[in-house]
Amino acid sequence: MTAPSNGDNERAQLLRLAMQAIARTGETPTRAALAKEARMPRARIDAIFATDDELFDAILEQWYAPDIAIMEEVIESDLPIRRKFYEFFARRFRRARERFRKDPAAFAVYCEIGTDKFENVRGYIDLADHYLSELIAQAQEEGYFAGLGINRALSLINQMVACYILPQMLMILDEDKLAEDKLATIIDTLFDGLSGEARGAAPVAGLRIA
Repeated sequence: MTAPSNGDNERAQLLRLAMQAIARTGETPTRAALAKEARMPRARIDAIFATDDELFDAILEQWYAPDIAIMEEVIESDLPIRRKFYEFFARRFRRARERFRKDPAAFAVYCEIGTDKFENVRGYIDLADHYLSELIAQAQEEGYFAGLGINRALSLINQMVACYILPQMLMILDEDKLAEDKLATIIDTLFDGLSGEARGAAPVAGLRIA
């Protein structure tokens, strides 16, 4: 492994090396480990990444950048609202599935590290919820999800599509168990039925024997 040449974008190449090291070693990256990986002076690494957290956050930014681009593209599109919801989840699901199938072991490592460093990851989860809230508001303008506040609708929808947005689920329910046609059915179902109306399932005074 050689150090980045003067003509390269040092930061970008260092991030690639760090991500390769994560997949290979299964360890959270540090500047000391990256200096050894890149065969560069530690002082040079420190000049680019001031702390280990800054290095990790830069890796997260690389990891999530395509997903952010997907969400922004869907939000700004002129697709019908049902199709927007489907694409919002399906495109990110496809990307996660591709990553998983390309290297299941590396994918599992990233999931484990993401769980351990959840506070660093939280901002990206919040951003996805922000974009989904925008879609919910658009849907409500068209008469869907009546009687639900945005936060309530957000929580319910996230629970309904959890298998398609939690990367850990790919390691449990891959192949035909998670499929885009099933996701489309879930989206149609929530548009056809999700509302704040009480329809008899909510308990009134506990269980009642017939």
